[in-house]
Amino acid sequence: MEEGPFDSEQSELQWWDRLPSVPAITTLLLRQQNRRRWKPKSLAHMFARFPRLQEVHYEPWREWNFKQGLTDRQYQYLFKSIQRFNGNLKRLVVFENFNQQYPRSMQRFPFGVEVSRRDIIRKPAPAVSRVVALTSLKLEHLAASFIVDASHFFNIEPSWEWPNLASLVLTSKLLEPDKSPTEIGAMLQAAAAVATKMPQLKTMEIWNGRKGVAALFKYQVFHDVQQARIIWRGTWEYIMEPSVVRAWEAFVQQHHGWRLDLTQELLDEAAIKSHGDAIGYLMLSGQVIRPISLQQIRIEQRALKGVGQCQND
Repeated sequence: MEEGPFDSEQSELQWWDRLPSVPAITTLLLRQQNRRRWKPKSLAHMFARFPRLQEVHYEPWREWNFKQGLTDRQYQYLFKSIQRFNGNLKRLVVFENFNQQYPRSMQRFPFGVEVSRRDIIRKPAPAVSRVVALTSLKLEHLAASFIVDASHFFNIEPSWEWPNLASLVLTSKLLEPDKSPTEIGAMLQAAAAVATKMPQLKTMEIWNGRKGVAALFKYQVFHDVQQARIIWRGTWEYIMEPSVVRAWEAFVQQHHGWRLDLTQELLDEAAIKSHGDAIGYLMLSGQVIRPISLQQIRIEQRALKGVGQCQND
């Protein structure tokens, strides 16, 4: 991340801090298509100038290799700053974008970034998931995709509560066909336990998506018909363990006194060409990314597929 017009990071942050407060700004949109790559630390000091900020959409691109660790530490700085300076925030949507074909493309160039196979799939830092969870305690809607993992997010302190949260959308790398059903079940049980701390919860969605893989665990309540429903929608069949079902049934009975319906829908893995396709086929109800950004991801994937075919000819 270049310093831009500033001599150092410190001088940039001091510049932001000297700016006046702007209470008129209540919504901020930083889409994946942007004229510059915003450093999370800079965003923290920018956001602090907006005391009435209520909604943020932030779509950064993921880093590669050692840079990811540095950026994750800056993410922690950003979300801690939001907790301190943006108490009016109600909706936070963070989508860390990526493209599975980029590592191979970068290695074709003399000065490309060396990316090991294990780095192709993003491994969210538990510390980032934890600070995002803390930041969400006063929110009404949180969607955090690929920057966190639900299994880390649900590892909470007993005192944490979300009195206003109505919608929660998270990703988890555990939702893969080759992952342990026991680990998936443990995460979903933890999700049920955390849901008891969210009295206004209407929808919880835990999902994952990449080429050939799409999965969604969705809990939703329907007050008009007094019913709660869990949907598993994915490219493979997942049978929920009885302990998972009992945990969610107990939650629904305790908070609503309703019955819980279970539904499973199977998707064609051949139709999932990217995480963008996964979002479309999973039919997520909570907004995880701006519609134009999703459209661009899917267009880019089709374009890259065409380039790959030309190179193979």
